[in-house]
This record gives sequence, structure tokens and C-alpha cells, in this order.
Amino acid sequence: MSPIHDQGYRRYPGERSPHGRAWAVIAAAGLRGFFRRREFLGLLLVSLFPFFVRVVQIYAAANLPQAAFLRPSPEMFRDFLRQQDIFVFFIAVYVGSGLIANDRRANALQLYLSKPLTRAEYVFGKLAILLAFLLLVTWVPATVLLLVQIVFAGNFTFVADHLYLLPAITLSSLVQALTVSVSMLALSSLSNSSRYVGILFAGLVFFSQALYGVLYAVTRDTSWSWMSFSANVSQIMALIFRMPSPYATPWPVSLGVMVGVIAAAVLVLERRVRGVEVVA
Repeated sequence: MSPIHDQGYRRYPGERSPHGRAWAVIAAAGLRGFFRRREFLGLLLVSLFPFFVRVVQIYAAANLPQAAFLRPSPEMFRDFLRQQDIFVFFIAVYVGSGLIANDRRANALQLYLSKPLTRAEYVFGKLAILLAFLLLVTWVPATVLLLVQIVFAGNFTFVADHLYLLPAITLSSLVQALTVSVSMLALSSLSNSSRYVGILFAGLVFFSQALYGVLYAVTRDTSWSWMSFSANVSQIMALIFRMPSPYATPWPVSLGVMVGVIAAAVLVLERRVRGVEVVA
């Protein structure tokens, strides 16, 4: 008879992963997956078109005396970020609509949350995917434009005269990306269909803008801009860039609406992201 060896307690010889880093695995896997899609890479390339137009503008202003009217200004950077709104929308729909909806359709939430993974880590990992791509088409090119201006000008005069510009670019990009990302993630948790989620998000953006447009057409008062998702972002962006508000709505109202949207989205995520579906 073969001897029976003692199989009692033994120390685990492997490497233990630190707690709180599981979100990075989800984020890294999601980023790799989207970067493998040719149609998505094409969308990212198209989103760089306004960037190259601004590069030409900065070059012309620095090298052609007759193009002095193209000289860079803080307004140019604010306008560039606003021009990227359309790409923020398309990337939010393409990337964000299925982040949680696809997991719900495949019943993967139970699998995710049966591991040593908290709901907060799961949500933050998914959020990081969309945030990264939105910042890739807003903050990254806007910051590079600032570096391009320094290179073409051959000095730091413009940056020295506008020291707030880089923080303004960073904060504006974060405000826009975070508001869009959290809202999209909450909508994605409401359905098993990424297509339906995309329609919901488009409805949120376009219906709110259309509602404001109707009220403005009737009253000729821009104070109704707080009803528009994109108008609130514009208000806060103007405040950050130290520019006049484009609407009559006080900026604290627009900020309050945005905070309310984020808070509502967080509440939805808290209720919908569960390992076991709870039926009331």
C-alpha cells in the first residue's frame, strides 16, 4: 500500500494581489478590446481632424505675418473642446452603451461579483474605460495643442500670460468626461441591450436640447438652458475658462443640475449593479 502523506495546512507559495486593484484588470481588458476594433480606431482618427486644423492655425499664426488674426487665445482652446462634443457623443455611445448591458445580457455580473471583487471596483473599472477614451479625444489633444503653441512660438510667453489655461483644459475635460461617463454607465445598467442604451443616451442629449430650444423660441429667454444637458456643460466650461456665460442661467444652477445628474446616476448604479437580481 502507498503511504498516505499529510495534506494539512500549507502556506500559499504564490504571489498575492493587493486589494483594491481589481478595477485595473477590468479597465485594461476593456481598453485592449476596443483598441482591437478597426471601426473604433477609425473613429479615433476622425476625431483628430479638428486637432490638425488647429495645428495648422497655430503654425500659420506663428510664421505668416498676414495670419496674425489666427493667433491662439484661451477662446481657441475652449472652442476646440466644444468642437469635440460630437466625438464625445459617438465614443460614449460606441464604448459606453454596452459596458454593463452586455454583462447583464450574458449574466456575467454574477460571475464578476462572485469573485473577490466589490461592486465599487467593478463600476470604477468600467467607468475608467469610458473616461480614458473621452479624455483621449478632449484633454490629450488640447494639451498637445498647448505644447504645439510653445514649439511654434519658440517661447513660453503665451503660457506665462495664461497660467490658468492648462488647469482649465484639464478641469473642463474632466467635468465633461465624468458627467457623460457616469450618465452613460447608469443607462447601461438599466438594460440588457446596448442598442437600446444608445438610444436612451441620444434621447437624453437631444431631447433635453430640443426642449430648451422650444422654450427659448417661445420666451426668447436663455434662462431655460439648465434643461439642456450640453448647455449646462457649456456654462461650466465658460466659468472654468473665465469667459462670459453663453446663457442667462446662473452657473450655480447649471452646476447643481450636473451634480444632480451624477448623483442620480450613482444611485441607479448602486441599485442595478448586484450579483443577484433582486425582484421587488
